[in-house]
Amino acid sequence: MRVLLDGVGSRSLSDALVPGLAAAGRAPLQVSAGDFLRPAGERLEWGREDVEAFRTTWLDAAALDREVLSASGVYLPALWDAEADRSARRPVEPVPAGAALLVDGILLLGRGLPAELTVHVALSPAALLRRGVPEWQLPAFADYDSSVRPAEVCDVLVRAEDPLRPAVLVRSCGSRPR
Repeated sequence: MRVLLDGVGSRSLSDALVPGLAAAGRAPLQVSAGDFLRPAGERLEWGREDVEAFRTTWLDAAALDREVLSASGVYLPALWDAEADRSARRPVEPVPAGAALLVDGILLLGRGLPAELTVHVALSPAALLRRGVPEWQLPAFADYDSSVRPAEVCDVLVRAEDPLRPAVLVRSCGSRPR
């Protein structure tokens, strides 16, 4: 099972799911989309604060799909170390039968990434700022919300203005555009 956890705070959500999945006999495999960013020379070609590049090209979605989501029987836990700006040098690992592959990150929906379940963590601009998102990135999140409409296309919506009291809306899982 492939699960996309989209939004600021999605890693915490992924971490919270691990014990329950393990207890249910599903091997939880966690992958961060942040480990599939493009090299700095490509990400920052238009400057460190280019909103359009941040939203559309920082993530190497094709590599995430190829190496994790569509890989057969194996997956690559990390491709790129963005901080060191070099290969993560991680070997591929086997995917156990019945595993739950949890991919967390931001701006993931609307890219055609394959998944059986999508979860979107929705936050207002003020909540994004409180969670440490730089102000220059807010227009990218606003454009993502208006063009992709993640709160409408996801299977599970988590409104997390207050991280201690999230509101969860579960829709019937079906064939929604990803």
